[in-house]
Formats: sequence, structure tokens, C-alpha cells
Amino acid sequence: MKKILFLTVLLSAATAFADDAKNEWHNTTLSDVTIKKIQDAGYQYKMCVSAEMQKPAHQQQESRRATEAIMKQCESILSQMREVYLAEKVPGIVADRHLRQMRMQTTRNVLQGMMFGEAARKSGQQ
Repeated sequence: MKKILFLTVLLSAATAFADDAKNEWHNTTLSDVTIKKIQDAGYQYKMCVSAEMQKPAHQQQESRRATEAIMKQCESILSQMREVYLAEKVPGIVADRHLRQMRMQTTRNVLQGMMFGEAARKSGQQ
């Protein structure tokens, strides 16, 4: 009985490793054109976020709600960047990890900026 249980656990572990190996990106090089497309999409994303932050409607909202609205408005640009990655045969997991990292960092920066703006408005009111 113990041998069967051990064999079952061993086979399930081997299957799990096989799935991970499929999604692993082996060190290939991205062409200069692809890197330029990714950088352009990143720039467009940051420009979109910057433009949205300047809108008066977001300036009057609470900082967390404004940040959420800003990030939703610019999400489509990140999907374009993901398409570039997938066209170059980069696994979705790797592309998603990079996009998640970019989204989180931008969200932090936007929230910080909106909180500073909100604090400045409140300090000027009193």
C-alpha cells in the first residue's frame, strides 16, 4: 500500500514539473524591433496615465478611487504590449509577470501622486 501511494505522489510531481517546463522561457533574444515596440508601448502607457492624472474629474475624487479609474482607462495599452510579447513566442507567464510588475509600480506612483495632490488641496482649504 505504501509503495502505491509513494508511486502516485512521485508521478503527480513529475507531471507538475512537466507543465512548468512547458511554460519556461529559454533564453532567446528579442530583436531590436521587438524591444522598441515594447518600449514604445510602455511609453504610451505612462503617457496615458499621466494624461489621465491631469483630468479635473480625477482631481476631485478620493485618491484611491481616482487611481483605480486612471488605471482602468489605460489598461488597453498594456494588452497591446502583451500581444507584442506573445507574437515573439514569449510564454504568457513571463509576459504577464512583466506586465503585472509594470502595472503595480505605476499604480503605486499614481496613488502616491494623487495622495500628495489630495493632501495639498486639503491643506489649502483650512
